[in-house]
Order: sequence, then structure tokens, then C-alpha cells
Amino acid sequence: MSIIFKRFAALPTFKSLHHRNYRLFFTGQIFSLIGTWMQSMAQAWLVYQLTYSSVWLGTIGFLHSIPILFLSMFGGSLADRMSKRTLIIITQTISLFQALLLAILVLLGMVTVEIVALLALALGIINAFDIPARQSFIVELVGKDDLTNAIALNSATFNAARIIGPAVGGVVIAAVGVGWCFLFNALSFVAVLISLAKISVQPRREQRNRAMSFFSSINDSLAYIRSDISLIALLILVAVITIFGWSYSVLLPIFADSILHIGAVGLGNLMTSVGIGAFISAVVVASFESKVSARRFVYTGIYLFVICISIFALSSNVSVSLISLVGVGMGLVMFLATANASIQRQVPDELRGRVMGLYSLVFQGLSPFGSLGMGVVAHTVGVQSAVLLGGFVCGIAGIGMKYYTKKQKQT
Repeated sequence: MSIIFKRFAALPTFKSLHHRNYRLFFTGQIFSLIGTWMQSMAQAWLVYQLTYSSVWLGTIGFLHSIPILFLSMFGGSLADRMSKRTLIIITQTISLFQALLLAILVLLGMVTVEIVALLALALGIINAFDIPARQSFIVELVGKDDLTNAIALNSATFNAARIIGPAVGGVVIAAVGVGWCFLFNALSFVAVLISLAKISVQPRREQRNRAMSFFSSINDSLAYIRSDISLIALLILVAVITIFGWSYSVLLPIFADSILHIGAVGLGNLMTSVGIGAFISAVVVASFESKVSARRFVYTGIYLFVICISIFALSSNVSVSLISLVGVGMGLVMFLATANASIQRQVPDELRGRVMGLYSLVFQGLSPFGSLGMGVVAHTVGVQSAVLLGGFVCGIAGIGMKYYTKKQKQT
């Protein structure tokens, strides 16, 4: 597989694969992300089979996400205090045992929805420490020059797995049962741990970070962010997109059932369209990040999202809806992948873990509240109006931040 990746690395789109450490990391991620998406789909199916309750589905989704809101900054601080590689090995090992325990309980017929909820909360806590470490680890594998390309390739892998994982999971559930999806996910972590064991990097650590308290180190990173208007603008835009933009996805079942009348199979097609667009966009960013400015990618991504989500909200035609969601996926990933890379390239090495902890808080920690708010607004004004309103807010935020930061740089 290494030889194959080296041949791909000859292409500008895959230039990050020139780095041996990144090739190892990338290989492990391929298997792990497929397993992660299998588990995500299988867990939702398991909960529904146990309860037939939308409340339990929402509750477990909330429990999985909420630890990131409260713990990701501490996870980022820890990533700045110790070897990120070591921290990732610890979190991935614990994740392996979480998936294995869930598999054993399901296969033995001992699982209950309360146990699933507890394990979902545990995984959320693990992710609060794992995500900032993995995000900030990439620069140690490729350096700042190839960082945007590497992040875009990661996004491409993530979205390819989002297409493949649930499809494979559905086949596995139909053939041998839901428990085997969790077992496959547990085994997928072995590939990650092997790749991490082979990676050799010089940890970028500061003695000062280890001497400071957690709260002092977090305040240090917040002070740095407050001093840079471009960082503030990017984080505000990520927050707005998370709360008012990305939350459209919770309403997709209603679009599939009541507006487009395409049922469960159609819902799968809608979700796949988003994944296809996200994958295409990630490849585009990886291919042209050295030729197109990050600022142009950021705002093009926002505007593309706003236009396409508005078309989707107004459409009652299945083909138009599917095509518009491809554009939605493209816009979201074009913005998010570039924003992630831009933030990481601007911050000092000794602050990167904490800043990515804040990024995780803004991007993933706020998502449960965005979903809840979208549901309330949709109940009040209707699903189509709610999605249109969310897109409008994202568009206004994008235009406002673009001209505000431009004005600040001129003064």
C-alpha cells in the first residue's frame, strides 16, 4: 500500500502523501473512519430497535456530543502538555475497548438502551480529548506548507467513509446482525494503533505549558485569539455555520417523508448526495489550495452553501433536491476544511492543541444546540422556512465578516 500512496503523491492533489508519517496516519484513518461510520449507523439502528423512540435517538445523540462542549478545551490543553502521538494512542485504545464492550453486550443479548446511552457518553468524553490532539497532530506530520492539503485529504477520507461505512454496515446488519458492526469498528482501531506505533515525530512541547495550570493555559490561548481579528472571524463563522447551517440535516427525514415523498430509501439518497459533494469539494481544495487563496475558498464555500441550501429548501423536485445537496456538501467542506487549516497555520505550535480544542468546541460542541434550535424553529414556521432562515443568517454572517475583516486590515 505504501508504494501505491507514493505513486499518488506524485500528483499535486496528494502531495501530503510524500511524508512517510502522514502516509501511515492516513492509512490507519481509512479503516478507522469506515468503522466509525458503521458504528454510528448501527448504534442509531440498535437504539431504534430497542425503543422505537425518537426521544431516545435524540438523547443519545446529545450525550455523545455534549462532552465536547465542556471538555474539549481541557483536551486541547492536555495535547499541548504531552506528546500528541501518545495521547492519541491512549484515546484510540480506550475507543477500541468501548466498541468491543458494546459488541460483546449486543452479541450476548445483554444490551439495554441505558447501557448504550452510557457508552455513548463515554465515547463523547474520549472524543473531547482525541479530536483536538488529532487535529493539531497533523502539522507535526506534514509541516505548515502541506497542512491545507493534508486537512483536505483527511476531509476527503472522512466523507468517503461516510458514504461507504453506512452502506457496508447495512449489509452487515442484514447478514449477521448489528453487533458485528461494533466488532468491526473495534478491529478497525488496530490499524490506527499500528500506524501510530510506526510514526516517528519530535513532539513540539514547551516547558511553560506543563508548568501552567489548565485554566491558566486555556486563558493564555484565549488571550492570543482575542488579539487576532482574523482568528476571531473564522471561529465566529464556524459557530454560525454550525448552529444555523449544518443543523438543516436534522430535518432531512421530514423533507424525505412530507415534502419529497421518497421515504427511507430516498432519505439515504439525500444523505449520500451531501457526502458526494463533500468528497468532491475536499479533493478540489486539496488540488488547488496552493493556487487559490484561503480567504477565497472560505467565502466561496459559505456562498455556495447558502445558495444551494436555499434551492433545497424551496424545492419539491427530487432531482433538484439531490443536486442541490451535492452543492451543500461542497460548500460546507470547502469552508470548514479551509477554516481549519487557516486557523492552524496562524497559531504558534505551543498553542495549537488548545486552539483546536476551542475549534472542536465551536464546531462540534455547539451542534446539539443548533439541532435543537432548528427543530423548534421548524415547528413554529415550518421546515422549509426554517432552513431558508438558517441559510439567510449564514449568508449575512459571511458578508458581514468578509467586509469587517477587510476594513480592519485597512485601518
